Amino acid sequence: MSVAEETIRGKDRAERRSVPLINRFINFLSSVRFGVTLLCVLVVLSMIGMIVIQQNVTGFDSYYASLTPAERVVYGYLGLFDIYHSWYFNAILLVLSLNIVLASIDRFPSAWSYIASPKKTATRPWLLGQKENTVISIDSDDEEAVTKLVEDVFRENGYAPVATDDNIRSYGVDEDGKKDFSKIEEVRARTVFGDRGKWNRIGAYLVHVALLTLFLGHFVANQWGFDADVRMIPGDISDQIQMIRIDLDKREKYNVQLPFTLECTDIQQKLIDPRGSISVTNTLDWRTQLRITDPEYGVSVADVSMNNPFSYRGYRFFQAEASRIGSARSIELEIESQTDGSTQKIEIPRRGSGTLADGTLVEYDEFLPDFAFNADGNPDTRSGDYNNPVAVLSVVPPGGERIRVYAFQGSVAENIPVGAPKAGYKWRLADFEKVPFAHVLSIKYDPYSGAFIAWYFGGFGLIAALGFVFFFSHRRVWALVEKTPDGKYEVVLAGDTNRNHSAFQDKFAKMAATLRDKGKGSADGQN
Repeated sequence: MSVAEETIRGKDRAERRSVPLINRFINFLSSVRFGVTLLCVLVVLSMIGMIVIQQNVTGFDSYYASLTPAERVVYGYLGLFDIYHSWYFNAILLVLSLNIVLASIDRFPSAWSYIASPKKTATRPWLLGQKENTVISIDSDDEEAVTKLVEDVFRENGYAPVATDDNIRSYGVDEDGKKDFSKIEEVRARTVFGDRGKWNRIGAYLVHVALLTLFLGHFVANQWGFDADVRMIPGDISDQIQMIRIDLDKREKYNVQLPFTLECTDIQQKLIDPRGSISVTNTLDWRTQLRITDPEYGVSVADVSMNNPFSYRGYRFFQAEASRIGSARSIELEIESQTDGSTQKIEIPRRGSGTLADGTLVEYDEFLPDFAFNADGNPDTRSGDYNNPVAVLSVVPPGGERIRVYAFQGSVAENIPVGAPKAGYKWRLADFEKVPFAHVLSIKYDPYSGAFIAWYFGGFGLIAALGFVFFFSHRRVWALVEKTPDGKYEVVLAGDTNRNHSAFQDKFAKMAATLRDKGKGSADGQN
């Protein structure tokens, strides 16, 4: 190593040591490498949040029961059951946001300079140093005509031309192609400059703004809101939502008070084939109807379907899933009189009732999709499938007492007590509308519209900003008009782009060919 090299390196080390510690810390905090590392960590934690079922999510109870005691302790200690509310997740969000802000402050001025004060003049060596460059001879001795020709070619290709006359510092070039500072001279140069897509230079900062908006919305929604899944059965009334809190291996349930009362009035499932199952593959839509009784705002009706969530006072109701146990939204009964053999049909909605011609009251109490007797000898259902559907009724004859009646869809021998005629009639389940026993709604509370800000402004803004960054580019072209010893002119044409270089290369070649044809000259060389 030469003495000069040792001196230079020693000087560099001394300069690095002289940088204050706070400056070095800020430089590290604002570095792109540090920001990308934090973003990768955040992605990994988010993936863990998807793999480990989070508390207050449907299916958490069975998942928690399947874990070993050691897993419960470890997961609880690390906060994996509620990772998006953990202190370290929010701390990483905060530090990453600070990194984005500092990096933007540090690098934005240089990006803005491309817009506010673009480079409009250039020397011949600088232009020939660009990746795309060519020298074109123009068969003209009129500088103004050559300049106008270049400007016309720029306009045809979408570049608004700006012609400048300026004295610029020109450097010589040594044998290795490097600048020779011993050959510096001031020369007059006429340069035509044009660019397009210059706002793409700040596309990265639009991505930063979208990310910060996404983080802010997530933080607000997590700090002051909550997510919960609530099972809705027609007839159920509640003004509370049950949540789960995990402390190491201890699981505690607690209630969150609602400022209003929810009553499930109806659930419906629209099937592709009404005779098929209630599985997801045979479903077009789920619908849950609620009555909201609010002491402050009165009574409201909410209709929640798969593609139609409902919003009320910062609460948003979404369809989450449906129970796998079958039921019936309405039933159609065929009733045969034991006196004269006449039959009549009656349709009764869930939790509803109907009246026969003689005044007998029929109430729809329960539906058993796969009728069987349990170990205690009581009617029950073996499965959630419609293998042996039965409607359980309460029948009150005129002046008589209430009796329980089972209406089978299939044929049942009359000598079997459960299927024998009662209240003077033979009861049969003629038809029914299939529906799950219950729907599960996801309720998201977002008092300050954090989720709205995150997803609509942050999420969609991020997608738009990324599209703007990657599908557009800032393209710049220069043309230096110089006079040759024979009195003619030549144009040193060069161009540069910040991305999509192959497309720009084709565009540049087209511009050069057009200029060459219109100038009726020949290229002395092209790179």
